[in-house]
Order: sequence, then C-alpha cells, then structure tokens
Amino acid sequence: MSDTPFGFGLPPEEPEDGDEGKKKDQQSGGGQGPANPFGFGGLPGAGGFGSPGADNPFAAMFGSLNPTDLGAAFQQLGQMLSYEGGPVNWDMAKQIARQTVSQGTADGTKDASVGASERTAVQEAVRLADLWLDDATSLPSGANTAVAWSRAEWVEATLPAWQELVDPVAERVGTAMGDVLPEEMQAMAGPLIGMMRSMGGAMFGTQIGQAVGVLAGEVVGSTDIGLPLGPAGKAALLPVNIETFGKDLGVPKEEVRLYLALREAAHQRLFAHVPWLRSHLFGAVDGYARGIKVDTAKLEDVVGQFDPQNPEQLQDALQQGMFQPEDTPEQKAALARLETALALVEGWVDAVVHAAAKPRLSSADALRETLRRRRASGGPAEQTFATLIGLELRPRRLRDASRLWASLTDARGVDGRDALWAHPDMLPTAGDLDDPDGFVHREQIDFSELDKMLGEAASGGGGGEKPNLKKDDDSEGGDAKGDGTE
Repeated sequence: MSDTPFGFGLPPEEPEDGDEGKKKDQQSGGGQGPANPFGFGGLPGAGGFGSPGADNPFAAMFGSLNPTDLGAAFQQLGQMLSYEGGPVNWDMAKQIARQTVSQGTADGTKDASVGASERTAVQEAVRLADLWLDDATSLPSGANTAVAWSRAEWVEATLPAWQELVDPVAERVGTAMGDVLPEEMQAMAGPLIGMMRSMGGAMFGTQIGQAVGVLAGEVVGSTDIGLPLGPAGKAALLPVNIETFGKDLGVPKEEVRLYLALREAAHQRLFAHVPWLRSHLFGAVDGYARGIKVDTAKLEDVVGQFDPQNPEQLQDALQQGMFQPEDTPEQKAALARLETALALVEGWVDAVVHAAAKPRLSSADALRETLRRRRASGGPAEQTFATLIGLELRPRRLRDASRLWASLTDARGVDGRDALWAHPDMLPTAGDLDDPDGFVHREQIDFSELDKMLGEAASGGGGGEKPNLKKDDDSEGGDAKGDGTE
C-alpha cells in the first residue's frame, strides 16, 4: 500500500522486449518500487531530478533522454493537464489499477483468467452457503448470481462504488486548489488554477488507481470492507486470492472457499433485504467527507512558491497530508455514525456466519480468528479505506458489534435480532456498543403504536379507538420478554 496519499505513482507497463526490456527499464530507474512509480529514470542534474530513485513524479516522467520515451512522457503530461472532468480522473485511475494488477502481487502471484472449473466451484460454494445461512438468519438469499472474478474483473466491477465513495473528498480538495489564491488574482491566474485542478484530478486518479490495484491483489470478494462494492445481487469471489489467503492455514481449500462464500452471501442478504442500508452507509461517508477541511495555509504556500522546475514541492505537501477532519461536534458525530454503521454490518455478518459454520466446519473457529486478526492488524481493506477517504476503521468496534449481535440472538432469537434492521433508528448506537448487555436487555419501543398513529392520520380518522394496523412482521420484531410502549 502506498504511503503517499493522493500522490503520483503510475506503474510501468510490462516491457515488450522481454528480459532485455526489463534490464533497460531497471537501468533507467523503472523498477516497481514505490520510490519511482512512473517507471522512468531520472534526469541528471536539474535540481536533484536525477538522484537515484528520487521520489519525483515529473523527474520520473522525463528521466529518459530517449526521444520515444520523452515523447510518451510529454503526451501523458498533456493528458493530465488537459483533463477537464470531475474531481478525480477516473480514466487514469482505471488504467493505473489495471496496470498494477497486471504486475502481480509482491509474492509473485499473477492475475489470471478464471477457468470453468473455478467458476463452478464458486457457484456451488455460494449455493451451499445460502442453504446454511437459512438456519442462521431470517433474511432470505440476496444473491441472484454467483460469479468468480479475476483481479482485473474486480477492478472493473467496483470502480463505480469507489467513485461514489471518493468523489466527495476529492471535490473538497479540488475546490480548495482553486480557492487558495486571492479573489483579485484568480482572474489573472486562470490557467494556473486550471492546471492545479487538472493536476489534482490526476493525483487523485493516480493514488486511487494504485490503491484499488493493490487491493485487488488481496481481497477475496466484493464486500471485504463492509460496503457493497459490486453490482447488487451478485455474490463474487476471487479464486486466485482465495488460494493465497488459505495457503499457510492448514485448512482444506474447499473449507476456506466455503467459509468465505458464507461471508459474501451473508453480506448480500443484508444489503438486498435492508433497502435503506446502502444509502445510509454511503450517506454517512458523504457526511463525514463534508466535514473535512483542507489545510489552505499549506496549499497557499505551495501555490505561492510553485516552481515548474521543482514540481516535487506539490507532492511533498500531499505526502504530509493536505486535509484533515474538522474537530467539531458535528464531525465527531458523523465519524461515530459511520464507524458504528460499518461495525454493525461487519459484526452481524461475523455472528451470522459463525452460527452457520460452527456446527458444520471443523475449521470455523480458526478461519474466524484468522479474519479477525486480519482486520485487527490494519489489513489492506482498512488501509485502502483510510488512504482514499481519510478514515481508519477501529477494529474494536467490530468485535463489540459481533458480541452484541450474538447476545441479541441468545436473548431474542434470530427473528428478533434481524428485525432491528427494519429501521435505522432501531439499530444500536455507538454507546450501545460500549454496553451491549444494556442494549440487549433494555425495553424496546413498540413501533407498532407509531404505525397505528400514522395509519390513523393517513385514513383521516379522528378520536375514538385506534384501528389495528399492526404489521405482519411485528411478531418477528418483538422481544420475547415483552416490549415496553411509549
């Protein structure tokens, strides 16, 4: 994972002339290391552009004196500066993500097309997982189809969701790039502002492409970060990454695939049958992004001292962090809502999958612990999420949420637990995650009374006895101990 949020870094393409091309590329500084992400060498002299392995995107672009390479670099720079789209150059992001995937992962694993036998194995695993989940949740199957993706297919399928997640943050940074100059100077500095915004779109596109490309080499499905990144109703697994995930676990490959299919299918049930959940989560991300403030003082310094011969100043500023959350009650509340919502999703999936797998898979406990450690150690999903929207998930919330859902199952049964997804106001809060027992045994509001009042108002009824408009599913949502009414 790159440590340069929203910086430059275009991975090199595979050389067309085999080993000789690789040697030539390495001699010109074009290795795959993060210090020289564009894959070109450095120019000698010129303000440190030629220092070996210099972390300088423009030096990397123009490092080769070969006319062909130089021409290609100028063409790419022209594409960057001529971009006039939204806050992120998504064409560049897609290109870089695909190139990152084509290079393979650090352990040497390359992407490959999914064969017919692998597709069949994934379809069968998801079908069996859905049968097991029928006993663990009242929510019906949410996967219309089951697909096996290559890493490149994962990139293509998830980019629309990344765009929805990242654009709010990128918009704020891009706007700030044009607003740092005094108003009276903005008319005169139109070309500079346009260039800064184009560069901002390119920088976001580059970093997002790198992050998504790296993540594609590690995710095992379409819901690894607790958000529905793929198309609705499509359960997806990545066979090549599942193979890597289970390599040293000492667990049969079929059991690893089935356990991960359970998690994917559980996510699909939740997002398919809780219609407000997706917009609730993405809205929480957007609300959090609106509270991010750009460090305009730092940006003003960069713009005021901008030297075309020393463009690494801009990247240095971006590496140090150009934006940060506002320390306001509203922003803290937005962060709490987002973290709690994501924790509740992941906690529910963890509890439901464990209930379905424990009686049937001897490796259920080991696989559950492996996935928990992966999340708790700041795995690739959390790192990518933090890089792209400036948010780090707190694994403590995930463990607390899992315990809360398990306690709810014991106290109210599967139907009573899942009935809480009927409305966002019924879900536990951040405070409830701190005191799960208190939430589990607290008397719950009987929403049927509210339904009666609303139904009465809609029908134009006045006083007198309230009509019985109790919903059919209230029997599932009630507490076995008896709910209080307010």
